[in-house]
Amino acid sequence: MKKLVGAVSHHEREVEELRADRKFAVAYLQVAMECLDNPDERAGGLIALRAISEAYGGLGAVAAEAGISRESLYRALSPKGNPTLKTLIAVLKTLGLRLTVTEAPRTAETESAEELTAAS
Repeated sequence: MKKLVGAVSHHEREVEELRADRKFAVAYLQVAMECLDNPDERAGGLIALRAISEAYGGLGAVAAEAGISRESLYRALSPKGNPTLKTLIAVLKTLGLRLTVTEAPRTAETESAEELTAAS
């Protein structure tokens, strides 16, 4: 297969854009982290955190500063990864970020659960 001259992979361009604009990187990660709630979309949130880790020092440097092995970080931030809360917090802290909590949008499912709780 012939490589195109001047072509840049999507991932390389993504990392460059994340590195160039910190506010964009934070907004990107905020949206991607919403995917962690849904098992079918969880990979998106982990891959986004991995891309931001690559943009801000690389996985090896982030892992070292977070106090975890590079191999563990690669596994944790893979599409099938299942990082612990400790790992997520350590990586986010290394990147100068933190977890926050917001109220989830109300759905028919949550309203039904609240009605059952109130009735008991």
